[in-house]
Amino acid sequence: MRTDFLFAMPSWLSGAARSLDLAGQFDEYNEGPTEQAADAKALLADWRVVGESLAEAMKAFRREPQTQAPSTE
Repeated sequence: MRTDFLFAMPSWLSGAARSLDLAGQFDEYNEGPTEQAADAKALLADWRVVGESLAEAMKAFRREPQTQAPSTE
């Protein structure tokens, strides 16, 4: 899932002009129907990425060779 959908993708020329834009006048964002809808969509995307990272870590852990814990006797 993309997590950059709120950011507009500028052209090459616009990107070059941004390097000279110290006041941030060229900053442009895509908007949702409401501020809350845009926030909810961004939050959902963030948690999806967290879930995907957690799933990858769990798969990697399952692939690791398991060692026996030392006995405490």
